[in-house]
Amino acid sequence: MIGLEDRQEHARDIEAARRSGARLHEACEVVGITARTLQRWTAHQGLESGDGRPEAVRPTPTHALTEAERAQVLSVANEPRFADMPPARIVPTLADEGVYIASESTFQRVLRAQGLNAHRGRAKAPRKSRPPTTHVATAPRQLWCWDMTFLPTEVAGRWYFLYLILDVYSRKVVGFEVHEDDDSDHAARLVQRTALAEGIHAVPRDERPVLHGDNGATLKATTVLAMLYWLGIKPSYSRPRVSDDNAFVEALFRTAKYRPQFPAKGFDNLDAARHWAAAFVRWYNVEHLHSGIRYVSPAARHEGRDHAILAARHTLYLQARDRNPSRWSRHTRNWSPVGVVKLNPERDSVVSVPSDRKDTQSLAA
Repeated sequence: MIGLEDRQEHARDIEAARRSGARLHEACEVVGITARTLQRWTAHQGLESGDGRPEAVRPTPTHALTEAERAQVLSVANEPRFADMPPARIVPTLADEGVYIASESTFQRVLRAQGLNAHRGRAKAPRKSRPPTTHVATAPRQLWCWDMTFLPTEVAGRWYFLYLILDVYSRKVVGFEVHEDDDSDHAARLVQRTALAEGIHAVPRDERPVLHGDNGATLKATTVLAMLYWLGIKPSYSRPRVSDDNAFVEALFRTAKYRPQFPAKGFDNLDAARHWAAAFVRWYNVEHLHSGIRYVSPAARHEGRDHAILAARHTLYLQARDRNPSRWSRHTRNWSPVGVVKLNPERDSVVSVPSDRKDTQSLAA
């Protein structure tokens, strides 16, 4: 890199040579630059401001701090009374005492150069939040998620509470209850009844499902944790203040509340809310063709009937293409069964291991 003074000297020599009759390219070669370089210096003020690249070596400004002044800044910033103060407070404090050493930005720059521009005092530096825990399901009864939502009543400010457990692999609602109050005892009993209905007691303890929920007090209560431990179900929780770590059950709640049968004016009593919840769960599990599992019902996927249904659809599409091949430009619609389901996928390597294992098992079968 050529400094500013050398640039200006080269430009003067080249200009003098040209006035004497020398060609521009030859004059530039003598000083060791190209004509294009000289043109760039002239066009971009390179002869006034010097090299603009970040890594360029620049002369020290005439108004820069001297070594003694830099040492004074460090000495003052490290005094015991300023040990827990940032420069934004140090400078005004000195000003009240009639002392001016440097500006706040200068204090910051000097401290940064010495590696001292950190949290001053006992406060801990902020830490990056942990990534969400990755859970992978390759079959039903491996991964559940649950949550609680409000059901409005006809009385403003009063609510019923819908507790719901969803099998992430099949999207089937495996347990639900509606109550008048929000209580951890309701959640604990719901988990117990769901585990009994799904036959979790017959599953080896280390293969029992993970139950993922948010950080609400109801789902993290001691009563619930004791019940989960007794059942051998492993609890998992969303990250604090992260709203999309439990996306499957949140999407289910949205589907429920945007159904035409959902009462816009609220439920008039608890029995009405329970009747609606039972009707919705039956529709969702048996009749609803879920887009996330190739438009089969959650009950069919939970029972393993989705493979036969999707295979029949694939055969039908192949026959339709054979009848009218000109109407099909490429492949038929993808009716292959959905394999691995991920909750908060963090790394592809975490997801690929169960997927490869399942593929190997299917080939062996």
